[in-house]
Amino acid sequence: MLAACGSSPAPAGPDGGGPPGSATDAVFATNASTSRFLTQATFGPRPVDVAALTGSSASAWFRAQLDAPVSLLLPTLDEAAELYEERVEADPESVAEAFLFEATTHGFWRHALRGEDQLRQRMAWALAQIFVVSNGGGEVLSDVPSAVAYFEDGLIAGAFGNFRDLLTHVTYAPAMGYYLTFLGSQKADPATGRQPDENYARELLQLFTIGVLELGPDGVPVTREGRTETYTNDDITGLARVFTGFHLDATGIENRADVREDPAGYPELWRMPLRVYPSRHSDREKSFLGATIPPGTPGDESVRLALDAIFAHPNVAPFIGRQLIQRFVTTAPDPAYVARVAAAFEAGTATLADGSQVGSGSRGDLAATLAAVLFDDAARGPEGLADTSFGKVREPMLRYAAFARAFIPEDRLTPRFYFELNDTSQPEALAQHPYRARSVFNFYRPGYVAPGTESGAAGLTAPELQLVNATTVPGYANFMFFSVTREAWGLEPEDEEGLTAEERDAARQAFVPDYAAELALAGDPAALLSHLDARLTYGAMPAARRAALAALVAQLDAGDELARVHLAVWLVLTSPEFLVQR
Repeated sequence: MLAACGSSPAPAGPDGGGPPGSATDAVFATNASTSRFLTQATFGPRPVDVAALTGSSASAWFRAQLDAPVSLLLPTLDEAAELYEERVEADPESVAEAFLFEATTHGFWRHALRGEDQLRQRMAWALAQIFVVSNGGGEVLSDVPSAVAYFEDGLIAGAFGNFRDLLTHVTYAPAMGYYLTFLGSQKADPATGRQPDENYARELLQLFTIGVLELGPDGVPVTREGRTETYTNDDITGLARVFTGFHLDATGIENRADVREDPAGYPELWRMPLRVYPSRHSDREKSFLGATIPPGTPGDESVRLALDAIFAHPNVAPFIGRQLIQRFVTTAPDPAYVARVAAAFEAGTATLADGSQVGSGSRGDLAATLAAVLFDDAARGPEGLADTSFGKVREPMLRYAAFARAFIPEDRLTPRFYFELNDTSQPEALAQHPYRARSVFNFYRPGYVAPGTESGAAGLTAPELQLVNATTVPGYANFMFFSVTREAWGLEPEDEEGLTAEERDAARQAFVPDYAAELALAGDPAALLSHLDARLTYGAMPAARRAALAALVAQLDAGDELARVHLAVWLVLTSPEFLVQR
């Protein structure tokens, strides 16, 4: 089922795949294979989706997802502002303040759990872990939710576009300018010793585009005599001159000094591109990565030339391709897999499982790159199910999302009324929160090798293991126990303050699971565990583990059916087969 662009369409195989262009392909051949693909490509398979898609074409699903209506964050923020601003003004301590200031969080979960553009939302979340901004610092990006919403909306809208266009959006987004401190950076002043801020120039190269080591097309660092670093400090110094003169676009503001002194006081300016002010932009020569921008080049033109030069670097395709593989499929991908994905990035097209092509044909096409990630033989073949080095530890947010999509009815997926989601960043919860990474290095580094582990001894990168420690393991288990048993807890009295009667009712039902199918099996623990294996671990749980878990469930009173269901679901959600995506 392949593969990167340039290769011939895979012929139909004995597993039931149709010929090129046929209505079906082998990817959705069974419930298990459908669930496996949707686990990689969405925030979790819903039972209704597995039933509807099994036997159909994953290639057709992928193409339909490219055209699905886009779910953005700014509209959810504006909706919250319209509903709650008056209440916040009347009582700044009211719960409505959380509704307003957590609107970006609520929007993320709403789209992740309910959005029909699942593939786009998953791609945007992957991109958000490469192009990192964070509103966890309690500063301007927390006070002005529209800043992060605007930034992330650019990633959502551009998720299937071109990587080069994303570089422009990221560079001109106020949230990035603030987070990586080039907002307000000015040209050098020899009299005072002032120098341009180098933060964004460094991270743009190190984290967003090419990395620190020269790579082959397969993502393996190049080894030869001399240095293999991609850039020097001189490159950073030259590139930093490009990102001078950036500030909020105060066109039309009578006193621009007010904007510089109180940028948070102008929230409308955080949802539009930054402006490069000529008087503050460096007019010196800018040399980096072997490119030179002549002195006197205007600011916006300097930015365009700089981003073009970076985008042209041969590292970009394998550097970004490998990270996308890590986010969707496996955290220690084979170099040949990386090379095929990088080839799709370079060519701008890829072949789906039914032999059809996607992509614009332009280098950097992200739809083609993502197709190469998901439809490659390495991702779809059965070998990965048996290979202990294949797959990934599910990041905690994806674990929670998979549970919610499996059990919670859509009309109960109302994030603004489920206060547990307002801060899941603590290790006692999920140790992750949407757009709240602890640093620009994300929640975990893509090159992380866990010390003292079997994967580390094998030299395998395993980024998500950076979140696994003695606090986060029981923290996740406790958070999920509360989530699984949600209907037993209701609302605490203090949580009801400031809510209307209608909102209180919505809050009591928010994120309450529906266990009707499971309750029908509670009298037969073995049947219940088999059912949960199919729903949550997609048939991957060994018979011995199912039997052991069923025996634990059977120890509970047969008359307490809900307690049995709660225990069974929680045991599966903390099992190795659920925690590790294969």
